[in-house]
Amino acid sequence: MNVDSSAGPIPTPVFRWFRRFGRGSELVFDHAGAIGVLFLSVLRATVRLQVPMRAFIRQIYVMGVESLPIVFVTGALAGIVTSQQGGYQMTGAIPQYVLGSLVVQTVVLEMGPVLTAIVLVGRVGARITAELGTMKVSEQIDAYHSLSRDPIALIAAPRVLAGVIAMPALVGFADIVGILAGMIAANIDSGLGFSSFFYGARLFWHSYDLFYSFAKAVVFGLAIPLISVHMGFRTKGGAEGVGRTTTDAVMFMTLTVLILDAMFPPLLLN
Repeated sequence: MNVDSSAGPIPTPVFRWFRRFGRGSELVFDHAGAIGVLFLSVLRATVRLQVPMRAFIRQIYVMGVESLPIVFVTGALAGIVTSQQGGYQMTGAIPQYVLGSLVVQTVVLEMGPVLTAIVLVGRVGARITAELGTMKVSEQIDAYHSLSRDPIALIAAPRVLAGVIAMPALVGFADIVGILAGMIAANIDSGLGFSSFFYGARLFWHSYDLFYSFAKAVVFGLAIPLISVHMGFRTKGGAEGVGRTTTDAVMFMTLTVLILDAMFPPLLLN
């Protein structure tokens, strides 16, 4: 059979592109599969009641209580910025009380959950990755295996479960602080009274909005510690490896939060 060679060989850049694409796809599926296995292992340890209660409570304190100050600041700034931007865009044809609905809807549906998740990526996710990465390169994780202790139940599960519990509470505080700060900013900048603000907020409020906000919080609270624990367990290469893995983990967690956030409207708001 004659082969038509008039088209010439495929250019080398095309091969390089496919090679990079294949390696990138392999890396993504490798991480996704490992995270799935980690999640099932955490779930199994939880069902079997192998998670130390003291470690679980400590992680709730570290992730939740110690994160409250930065969450308050983030929530307040989100409410203030939303109020100022909304007030600037309001025209005479739009009733001023609509600003109350704009602030509440934006903070509850989007700004509160997402900004709180980004804060936890930097404060909690990076910390977990660096902590477990240091334990990995110093062979402390291997010591658990040699002593027939399960590092998933003792190290990973308390952090993952604490993230699922602490994140909705933090988002709730961020929503409240953001709404109050937005209300005060609307009163100062636009002259909108508190009663008019709450009138506009109640006029367009749906109880489902609160469920939507906390659903985001639970998903983000699960994804952030899962990725950080996964990356910490895969760390190698000494101190340099810990820094490199922590940087990669922060990038992966941030992208994951944004991708999950983009998936919520078509799944839950249609």
